[in-house]
Amino acid sequence: MAGVKLSPLETQIMQALWNQGKLCVREILETFPEDRRPAYSTVQTTVYRLEQKGAVRRVRKISNAHIFEAVLSREQARGRLIDDLLSLFGGRAQPVMAHLAETGKLTLDDVRETEELLRRLAKKGRSK
Repeated sequence: MAGVKLSPLETQIMQALWNQGKLCVREILETFPEDRRPAYSTVQTTVYRLEQKGAVRRVRKISNAHIFEAVLSREQARGRLIDDLLSLFGGRAQPVMAHLAETGKLTLDDVRETEELLRRLAKKGRSK
């Protein structure tokens, strides 16, 4: 499941499901800005592809409308995206962190929070 790659349109559809819960295709479509709204059939086809990938599932049918919910969590999708990014740097996080620090997107508070997380993870590893 965590290995599912999402296209930009698939990501937008997943965002709608993560933010609003169970939706039919029409409701998903309505989450798109009017000026950039794809065709109903495009969204429907993409939702069916997400279903084939195991990222969403049908939970019920009301009249002719199928209701879908996310199976793939936001955290799983985020993890996959970050893993793909790191693969561009040979799996090393340091070049990414250096860039974030240089552009002001990584703060000392972020570093402290990450250090605390690493300490907690190391502690868990020792207690196993």
